[in-house]
Amino acid sequence: MSTIRQDAWSHDEDLLLAETVLRHIREGSTQLAAFEEVGQKLSRTSAACGFRWNSLVRKNYESAVALAKKQRKAVQGQKKTQTFKEKRGSVINEQHDIQSKSTSSKTKHHEPEVNLETVINYLTVLRDRSLETNGLEKEIKNLKEALQDTEKKYNELTNAHQKLKKDYETIKEDYKALLAIMERARKLAATDENSSRERMSFEFDASKSFEKVNK
Repeated sequence: MSTIRQDAWSHDEDLLLAETVLRHIREGSTQLAAFEEVGQKLSRTSAACGFRWNSLVRKNYESAVALAKKQRKAVQGQKKTQTFKEKRGSVINEQHDIQSKSTSSKTKHHEPEVNLETVINYLTVLRDRSLETNGLEKEIKNLKEALQDTEKKYNELTNAHQKLKKDYETIKEDYKALLAIMERARKLAATDENSSRERMSFEFDASKSFEKVNK
């Protein structure tokens, strides 16, 4: 097991750190991977390498970092172009294979011979389909007319129902008014009857017979 160094950094170690970080940037890798690689070579921790780079070494290589990033974009662009060309070539090859197979299939399987019987059969099928289509169109037309009649009857019934409902409400209100009038008449009749009874009294005469006396 190697010992982790904690002594001062030398100029050669700083140079190794800078070269490694710049190489990782150009190749599209991460600075953390560069710090780990330098740490293994110098027996230092990756954290120590990162601290050294960010605190001191990086400022001396700003232009080199910018150039490395441009080179990384160029490399990535070349890779994308190469990948696109490879995919495009693969698609072209597949299309070529399909066309070759199609041509071969057409060569092996001849188209059926067209004769008078074939034409007659084809025209017969077209006629039957035309008749079937006409029958369907006629049926659809009849169904539409039936639907319109049904909607018309439904609207008429709805209007009649609304009128009956309105007449019912009117009769209901009249009936309530009639009941109220009859109740008032009954109360008035009862009051008159009680009043008539109060105006009359009965007394015994000397022969102990009833005699009506009006007061």
